[in-house]
Amino acid sequence: MAASGEPRRQWQEEVASVVVVGSCMTDLVSLTSRLPKTGETIHGHKFFIGFGGKGANQCVQAARLGAKTSIVCKVGKDSFGNDYIENLKQNDISTEFTYQTKDAATGTASIIVNNEGQNIIVIVAGANLLLNTEDLKVAASAISRAKVMSCQLEITPETSLEALTMAHSNGVKTLFNPAPAIADLDPRFYSLSDVFCCNESEAEILTGLVVGSPEEAGKAALVLLERGCQVVVITLGAAGCVTLSQMEPVPKHIPTETVKAVDTTGRPGSRPKSEAATHHLLKRLSFPPLNCLDVSVEIELTIQFLDFSDQVIYMAAISLVSIGYGCW
Repeated sequence: MAASGEPRRQWQEEVASVVVVGSCMTDLVSLTSRLPKTGETIHGHKFFIGFGGKGANQCVQAARLGAKTSIVCKVGKDSFGNDYIENLKQNDISTEFTYQTKDAATGTASIIVNNEGQNIIVIVAGANLLLNTEDLKVAASAISRAKVMSCQLEITPETSLEALTMAHSNGVKTLFNPAPAIADLDPRFYSLSDVFCCNESEAEILTGLVVGSPEEAGKAALVLLERGCQVVVITLGAAGCVTLSQMEPVPKHIPTETVKAVDTTGRPGSRPKSEAATHHLLKRLSFPPLNCLDVSVEIELTIQFLDFSDQVIYMAAISLVSIGYGCW
């Protein structure tokens, strides 16, 4: 059953420009001086609970950059789920298609971060894996009327594939983030993706190639492009990203400035990379360039500590739908 409640703002009753079909995770974060060894118990110096999951992360970034957004997701009928729905509303995201279930707990991510920003993470997907094609049918009108639809693989591949199919058949721009990556990804994911964005480790899993440099990323991107994607972006952390398209099938390396990592769970300083990539994506998707990208994004908990792949995807998504928005 969809979460109920009056929208906080009138625009939530309008058609969402960006619809995300994806995951919600409650993040249980422990900060320590160092990561524990196997079997070792150590003291941490801080603990907090945040709101994460690739789907929700991306949706929040879209909303904070000014787009009308909606998320199709599933959480547990528990305290974490209730808190999550309230958090989405506070971020001006439509929760009309945020389902709750008694059959599984809200997804969680247990995260340990050391002083250098390195981390280890264990996720339990829980209710995310119960989001299904029947849920998508209920949300079909929102998906079909969106300008951009995105999904990932923290929900079942079958559900993500159906979401891409629904969007593609209605002429909606599709953005796919194949994370966590699986080697035998269904070939239809490539042909249904207008923008296919992954990081270097995911590109290695998907192509079987070593991706340790921009040149190697370019070779992997060509393999992905040959599988049917319209635009491919491979993110390279501090080295920026590599992008190419069917219209311009020559790999383009987009470097970025070096920033200090706060937590590699996400990269608050990586926005310059996503801005640069966005301009190239817009050009390759035949959209006019942006005059500026001056919208500030507040960095708080893990839901704002977006992975670079997430930032590229949603800077691109917002750019696609925001031409003419007052904030641009």
